[in-house]
Amino acid sequence: MDIRLNDEQTMIRDTVRDIARERIAPRVAEIDRSGEFPWDVVDLFRKHDLFALPFPPEYGGLSGSALTLNVAIEEVAKVCATSALILAVQALGGYPLMIAGTDEQKARLLPDLATGAKLSAYALSEPGAGSDPAGMETRAERHADEYVITGSKLWITQGGIADTITVFAKTDPNERATGVSAFVLEDAQHLKGFAANTIHGKLGIRGSNTAELHFDEVVVPAANRLGKEGDGFRIAMKVLDRSRPGVAAQALGIAQGALDYAVGYARERKQFGKAIAEFQGIQFMIADMEAQTAAARAMVYWASQLIDDKSPDVGHFAAIAKLLAADTAMKVTTDAVQILGGYGYVNEYPVERMMRDAKITQIYEGTSQIQRVVIARDLLRN
Repeated sequence: MDIRLNDEQTMIRDTVRDIARERIAPRVAEIDRSGEFPWDVVDLFRKHDLFALPFPPEYGGLSGSALTLNVAIEEVAKVCATSALILAVQALGGYPLMIAGTDEQKARLLPDLATGAKLSAYALSEPGAGSDPAGMETRAERHADEYVITGSKLWITQGGIADTITVFAKTDPNERATGVSAFVLEDAQHLKGFAANTIHGKLGIRGSNTAELHFDEVVVPAANRLGKEGDGFRIAMKVLDRSRPGVAAQALGIAQGALDYAVGYARERKQFGKAIAEFQGIQFMIADMEAQTAAARAMVYWASQLIDDKSPDVGHFAAIAKLLAADTAMKVTTDAVQILGGYGYVNEYPVERMMRDAKITQIYEGTSQIQRVVIARDLLRN
């Protein structure tokens, strides 16, 4: 496993790091406090062409490299998990098109995602079908050259603000996985019969828009179906193979941000006449935090490189990266709070927010338990 960033990737990493520290970091506490979606961060990403990172140059993108994208997500997540999620979800919403779109669909829809002129979302989960997406109940019925979608989706990141939403629905209700199809909704917020209710009261990523979507006979042109009828579940699983390392990169950034802050605090905080960094108990905690974060980074970068190499092993290692990075983020941020003691428990210091933000990485894009199922099934099947 030898993953080294090339000159372009190193330049992008350093540029994003500067943007995150100088422009986003001063806003983070207010984003978390208010719970309002940070449109100023969207504008910042547009200005610096960061939305172009997930997309290939032929559609207005900068690279299309998963490794390049995930390095950028990591850097943003070091200071703000909410802002990192905006970039990750722009990629997530574009992946179905890149994987299964026709040349016409890609040429028509991807350029606006690459510039950030339009934001995207990915609508798979439902109230009764989270870890079991094949059990979804949202329906799409064919009528001549159109489909009529009826049902609901839950926990959809950017669902209440996205212009372009990929929606998965049953075209054959008598089947499970083979009955699912995928559709792209354009100008989604203004479609007749479409409604998005923002979910409030979240533990973390409070500035991210999370919504419940309702479809009351929403009409979608048949030309906006991705692939054939029944291809939806296969597309969804391929998308998750690509998107899970992005969430892992978010978790990795959260962990690194918490570790960096804890190390700085330990150097300055004095107890019993000396810095707490001089106590072996604190040193052991910091050493474990560093080892866990470094291991997670190696796996996240490796899974990302496998995506770029179009390796058949992507699904397996994407699940490992997601599992390892998410669990690391939770452990490292919890330890960071412990190192800060009482100060870690109040929002004047960032580690309590980081701990709250870390938790969701163990849940979305497949829970840590689902990642273990994927990993074990791969091993036992082979």
